[in-house]
Amino acid sequence: MKRILTFAILIASTFTAFSQSLNYNDLGVLFSKDDNYGTARYEAMSGAFGALGGDISAFGINPAGSAVAKKSIFSATLNNRNTEFSANYYGNTVNSESDFFNISQAGGILSFDSAYNSDWNRFALSFNYRIKSDFENAFSTRGNSGQALFNEHPDDTSNQFNNGQEQRFTNTTRGESSILEMGFSAVHQNKLFAGASLKFHSFSFGQITRLREINQDNSGNTLDALNIQDSYFEGNGISLSAGFIYKVNQAFRFGLAYETPTWYTEVFEESNLDVFDPNDARYDDWLGYTDISASNQTDINSGEVFNANVFKLRTPSRLTASAALVFGKQGLISADYTYKNYSGTKYQENDEVFINANQNFNTDFKNAHAINIGTEWRFDKMSIRGGYHFEESPFKNALDRDHVKGYSLGLGYNFGSMKFDLAYKKSENNSPYNIYNSPNVNVNPIELNNNTSRISGTITFSL
Repeated sequence: MKRILTFAILIASTFTAFSQSLNYNDLGVLFSKDDNYGTARYEAMSGAFGALGGDISAFGINPAGSAVAKKSIFSATLNNRNTEFSANYYGNTVNSESDFFNISQAGGILSFDSAYNSDWNRFALSFNYRIKSDFENAFSTRGNSGQALFNEHPDDTSNQFNNGQEQRFTNTTRGESSILEMGFSAVHQNKLFAGASLKFHSFSFGQITRLREINQDNSGNTLDALNIQDSYFEGNGISLSAGFIYKVNQAFRFGLAYETPTWYTEVFEESNLDVFDPNDARYDDWLGYTDISASNQTDINSGEVFNANVFKLRTPSRLTASAALVFGKQGLISADYTYKNYSGTKYQENDEVFINANQNFNTDFKNAHAINIGTEWRFDKMSIRGGYHFEESPFKNALDRDHVKGYSLGLGYNFGSMKFDLAYKKSENNSPYNIYNSPNVNVNPIELNNNTSRISGTITFSL
């Protein structure tokens, strides 16, 4: 009688070379990621505020922008993000969807006129909390690469289950990264705006992946192998930012801002990814397996063993050049160009794994560019806004569809001392995901299409 063998793995097994969790290069990019959350006005114009200022979120791009505000303002933003995934694996496509709701921004600008007869006639203190990226997502897929990587059962070592029948993969992530920023800016003769800020970064990221392989031997017996990997990271970092905006005349202004790398002095990692010996006494605690009939298939789950690690990480610096045309009180057009050196991402550790990751940053990553364009037109108390954004993938071998691109739209109404703004932002990109994260495994990655839309609403009070 043909048998089905179930091999339930509750940690990463001896096959850590086949790890389906994100590797350290992927994590370096993930923790550098900035999804440009901000006020609804800021999002409606795709974040093109580097030469404009006046908005609380603008000083996240260029800290000089706070001094543009002639009044003190305070704002808070609610945001709903919806992401649709289309995961294609060897011709089979599985669609999934994730929703996330949060307070994405809250902060203020305290604007003061100078008490002295000085060319520096106004200064501002600013503070803002915002979501940098949220990681609440889940997708799954299934297909058949024809290969069998988990091809031997400990209780049936005489048979090799080398005939791959199907692979099923599920990835669930959680957590978010955020920034708390405090800054100072001032204006000289109402032409030169200069500012600096201090940014406190924080992130938490968890990932659970489940990879099931269904393989057969030459006699038609089936091995059902389940690999579950669970990892969690959290860390805090710091960066500095400085910039200026210069008004050439009433119609044209330009700006330049630089943000240092973010230094994460302690990143805590806890995961069940470990290389272990099947002869280890703990082996029986980590694995459960049994022979079962096809009509009564169950997985045996047992305890999990987690390993802890601490490391240091430096993420890329950012340089932003901006320009804007202002047509009086009727409207404006603004553009930002941002340059990030992903090849400068570094793990400041001597462990071989991190040394290899740093070498990969040098060889496989490049300088990435981003362009944000926004416009706003005012009709009495009503404002209409729109924008376009493009962000290049940091991978040297990236295809055009791997770049992030999208558009944004929005409305605003000015009640006087209170403003209400709405924004809709749409982004799309392709993100290949390797189930078997090893150069020794010739299996195509999942072609993961990411289609994200965000709706945000902001209330702003001015004093």
